[in-house]
Amino acid sequence: MPGTHGRSESERREAELLAPYAVKSGDSRGRLHGEAEHDVRTVFQRDRDRVIHSRAFRRLEYKTQVFVYHEGDHYRNRLTHTIENAQIARTLARALRLNEDLAEAVALAHDLGHTPFAHAGERVLDELMREEGGFDHNRQTLRVVDLLEFRYPAFVGLNLCYETREGLLKHGCDWPHPVPVPELENQRYLEAQIADLADEIAYSNHDLDDGLSSGILQRDELESLWIWREARAIAEARWSGIDAPIDARQIITALIDLWVSDAIEASAKRLEEAGPKTADDARRCAEPLIGYSAQVEEGKRELKLFLRQHFYYHPRVKRMTDRAEKVLTDLFEIHRADLDLLPEKVRHGAGSGDPARMVADYIAGMTDRFAMATHARLASAHERH
Repeated sequence: MPGTHGRSESERREAELLAPYAVKSGDSRGRLHGEAEHDVRTVFQRDRDRVIHSRAFRRLEYKTQVFVYHEGDHYRNRLTHTIENAQIARTLARALRLNEDLAEAVALAHDLGHTPFAHAGERVLDELMREEGGFDHNRQTLRVVDLLEFRYPAFVGLNLCYETREGLLKHGCDWPHPVPVPELENQRYLEAQIADLADEIAYSNHDLDDGLSSGILQRDELESLWIWREARAIAEARWSGIDAPIDARQIITALIDLWVSDAIEASAKRLEEAGPKTADDARRCAEPLIGYSAQVEEGKRELKLFLRQHFYYHPRVKRMTDRAEKVLTDLFEIHRADLDLLPEKVRHGAGSGDPARMVADYIAGMTDRFAMATHARLASAHERH
């Protein structure tokens, strides 16, 4: 149709404008189940859209980042974190002439397998599943998109492209997976490395923001960190003509910009030095090509250590963590003892077979509030018996 911009034109522009080591939509290794191409959207745009329309994506709204949902309306949850991650990933990919759509698809999907109650929930399930291969939310995300979503009549899962699926699988897969798992090289595609870096930038900065907003962290404490002082100086210079004090929000905005700008510059330098000719050349490199300068890497490390010491294990956060551990432990043990408590689609779906893994699938898919409501109902009944 005259005036329209179709898939073929998008693929042509990618071949013309993206870096030689970027993944091109037209060169995708394809899907687990063959499908006709879309007239307008590229394969990675379709992956992005499939993730956004999935049930697992919608559930992220009520999954904890640090604060459980009832702690307040303005704290981040898994969904807001994911959106911030995707926005940063697109910025990085565009600046480095990589495939924005692939980077965004990986960023949007990366937490679909996360448990309720953040990393406390993941630790509990990993311990409970220790004899069954453990639990890792990255591997669980692949399980979600390959097996646990139900949207299409011809196949289970979202049937995402090979490249998107590889981007979700950080550490290989230590438990049985009924469909072929992407074969990992030394590195994943550069777009997946971008999504990882964006994830780190997003959660470090918004956890810092939430920590300050909650009153657990104090701004004066952060003055010991070089990267905070550097971001404060940037914010003060930017708003020097404004007759108002610089608050933490402006400093965090400057901090995000500092990390992103440094990552673009440092990654561009690494790419130039390594000189990959293709996307697969980049995967074969001994070290990741996407990262920070040495100074910002050290500043990032110091900030993460600060958050670990002063925020993630604060008594207020620890109380939530302790409660979460009991809720998920009880839910696992109750359902493991009586599989009939699982929904029929869990017991007879594509992920069925291993009873313990079915229970882990079910619990990992819960939102915080559903887990707490289910625990209140089942635990009291269990105690009566």
